Amino acid sequence: MFGFGSKSTKPIEPAWIVDKDKPIVSIPFNSPSSSVTKQVLEQIKLDEHATKYDLVLNHFIETESYPTLEKNCPQDQYAPLNKTEKAWLSKECILRYLRACNWDTTETIKRLTNSIAWRREFGIAGGEYDKVTADLVQIENETGKHQLFGFDNDGRPCLILLNGRQNTKTSFRQIQFMIYMLETAIDFMPQGQDKLALCVDFKKYPEACTLEPKVPSVSVGKQVLHILQYHYPERLGRALFINIPFIVWGFLKICWPFVDSFTKQKVKFDEPFSTFIPSDQLAVNYGGDSNFEYDHENYWPELVRLKETKKNIILKNFENLGGNIGLSEEDLRNGC
Repeated sequence: MFGFGSKSTKPIEPAWIVDKDKPIVSIPFNSPSSSVTKQVLEQIKLDEHATKYDLVLNHFIETESYPTLEKNCPQDQYAPLNKTEKAWLSKECILRYLRACNWDTTETIKRLTNSIAWRREFGIAGGEYDKVTADLVQIENETGKHQLFGFDNDGRPCLILLNGRQNTKTSFRQIQFMIYMLETAIDFMPQGQDKLALCVDFKKYPEACTLEPKVPSVSVGKQVLHILQYHYPERLGRALFINIPFIVWGFLKICWPFVDSFTKQKVKFDEPFSTFIPSDQLAVNYGGDSNFEYDHENYWPELVRLKETKKNIILKNFENLGGNIGLSEEDLRNGC
């Protein structure tokens, strides 16, 4: 219809109910299904790009301080990297930015520096920069409109967005919540995986909604797209969209030109989640075998506990491996 798919004539109809004859699951999975083959992160082709990688790596090793504001940061507000930031600036992180910048080292250094500043200003850079906390955003998920639940056939954590369970009015906190859940999905990535699966269901759930679901404004949509594409390059493994109403197709039509061509190749419309997610980690209402029911009092504390546990494992590995910039995520995620 709009050059990126067509509206399905037979919408996928997941149910809100669970199978009462089976034990109910109300907490997230900690790791991929046993049926999923462990992934191995793509290795750099040293004969082709080693010099460019080393140039970028050495720049960040030799640079002592970085901006704390994304735009117009005074020099006296620059600060050294903390432990969390150094662990974030891994070998694979540098490679993701290099590829996103077509191996232009100057642009890569600029973009990574901007991302360091943005992460500090937004409040997700660790230490004194941690402002987007579980306590700040948990009200946004009282109806379970975002769920980190299960891993796909390639071991990617599945971040499931359900606009039809909306419970808050449009605000900056909604963007903070989205980034918190995105960062949590990254924390959940198992050893050997550095991408996530985004699963979006637009079905309206009147049992859970406390506000009428609304399509985000184009300005908010463009802001979110900029954050995802500029500060999270090559983090999306696949994106699945189901039950898309006509008004959302119109929104997608407007925002689609701002999506890069590489990301567009990863998007699927109105294909069942069961095609991409193992049945033992997919909720019964999507055709799976897991009798999942969102219970905020059970789900949220366990999600936060697992997130913090995995972050602490990464930081402990980071220290044990010498605490240097450019460590491999394969090693950092050992034990996650």
